[in-house]
Amino acid sequence: MYIPDDTLKKFLLDGSIVSLKDIEIAERDATSHHRPLGDVLVANNTITVDELRRTMATALGIPFVSLKGMNIPLPVLSLVPEPIARRNNIIAYKQEGNELEIAMLDVDDLTSIDFIKKKTQLKVLARLTDTDSLKGALKLYQQSLNDNLGDVLRRESQTVTKTDGTQDPSSSDSNGESAIRIVDTLLRHASAQNASDIHIEPYETALIIRYRIDGILHDAMELPKSTAAAITARIKVLSALKLDEKRLPQDGRFSVTNSSEKVSFRVSILPTYYGEKIVMRLLRDSVSGFTLESIGFHGAALDRMHDAMKKTTGLILTTGPTGAGKSTTLYTILDILNTPRVNISTIEDPIEYQMPRINQTQVRPDIGFTFSTGLRSLVRQDPDIVMVGEIRDKETITLAVNAALTGHLVLSTLHTNSAAGAIARMLEMGVEPFLLVSTLRVIIGQRLVRKLTPEKQEYTLSRDEQAQLEHISNPPVVLKALKDEKIVNAAATWKNVPFYHAGESIEHPTGYASRLGIYEVLPVSASIKELIMGNKTGDDIEKQARAEGMLTMSEDGIFKAAQGITSIEEVMRVITD
Repeated sequence: MYIPDDTLKKFLLDGSIVSLKDIEIAERDATSHHRPLGDVLVANNTITVDELRRTMATALGIPFVSLKGMNIPLPVLSLVPEPIARRNNIIAYKQEGNELEIAMLDVDDLTSIDFIKKKTQLKVLARLTDTDSLKGALKLYQQSLNDNLGDVLRRESQTVTKTDGTQDPSSSDSNGESAIRIVDTLLRHASAQNASDIHIEPYETALIIRYRIDGILHDAMELPKSTAAAITARIKVLSALKLDEKRLPQDGRFSVTNSSEKVSFRVSILPTYYGEKIVMRLLRDSVSGFTLESIGFHGAALDRMHDAMKKTTGLILTTGPTGAGKSTTLYTILDILNTPRVNISTIEDPIEYQMPRINQTQVRPDIGFTFSTGLRSLVRQDPDIVMVGEIRDKETITLAVNAALTGHLVLSTLHTNSAAGAIARMLEMGVEPFLLVSTLRVIIGQRLVRKLTPEKQEYTLSRDEQAQLEHISNPPVVLKALKDEKIVNAAATWKNVPFYHAGESIEHPTGYASRLGIYEVLPVSASIKELIMGNKTGDDIEKQARAEGMLTMSEDGIFKAAQGITSIEEVMRVITD
């Protein structure tokens, strides 16, 4: 919205929102800095953004609506999908006939208004609202889902009776129908919570449901134990698993579509003392569009990654524990390298994301089709780039190294705690040092840290806290990197670099939302090759890499904490796990 400064001034004074003295001060600042009067008033904390927005709406004759305490019908709220409502700050709150009233923070967002018109085929009437109203209304999406889930569970869990698990729960009997509704609601709820995993755990008297959100497990709900067998059977049917097999582990997969988003569920079933425990990994089917920068690479590490990716042969490894984001890193690299000029093939267990123009193969150990046998066949398929989901044994690493020697760029993962530790691990697996120095391009060590929300609270380090940094990093090196990348000014010291604690809010009770990688990128330079040939330890290799400018994972974490992306507490939690 735009109105002339004189008009804004008149409405602010007429409404007794701002004093004449404050207006005069702001006018002088606006003139000297060539800025709109409203922006200066907000910057000076004379008025809030919402007060400015409301005043401008009044001046332009745009209706203002407060959503606080308003009972918004769920069918009306749902006319605008939750992701769009959150991203574009729009709430559908009232429908009369073919007219839909929507509340917005920016009524000039014509693109969003046009989208809603096309989606609903209704006449859209835009109204202005304030930030608090909008935040409160956005919670209704989650509340409605929780209420819906609770109603379904209360109603259907009373219907579900104990079963031996050998029947097909998708049949028309009431027991099967109730299990279907419970499972469908659980899947929608977990997806809306942005969970990465669902844990369904049977105990003596109850069935516990837990979600992993941003890397942390949370109790979601508790169901009657009588529902366990029917729920397990329903998930087995979805995953095409054996209903009558309850003594051996089983793995499967299925997909669902929610709110125009396709989500795949990777299912693992494991027998326990009180029944079968189920863990389902949620996988959004496409990672296309990620960049190395967007997942956390920067500075020298980013340059080293691009240098390695330009090579047509060699081995790129990413290391870390389960859940460290290794697959996302490799898929991002593949997405960047995926052009019509190259043939890319993968051998995976499981195929986590389906990517266009890439030949993806699933291993089948039960019939003898392992990583090593698959890789042996892949290199006869004329690939330019090969991705091996995981290196687990001597045969696989030997084949991967040979493939890298014979004209292929090979990407893979290895379970080690650090980048330098990967070299020692491969030597232990029987790879000759001269083969490693001929093929290794770069090794990535990584973890995932939770990102701070906008409610974060700024502070500066005390002397004791500065001393603590020395236990997990080399503070001068981190400070130099911050200055080199112009995150802080050239004269900055740790005394005046701002850091942040997590700030709680109703929407984000933990103070964190989503995750980002912290990395160490070890290029195999000439000096590193000499250390490998000399059978030096991982500590020796890491020391040399740091001397050549490598930030360790903990140092990269401190770097991102100084950027305000995460907190030192979160970095400490991850690197000390």
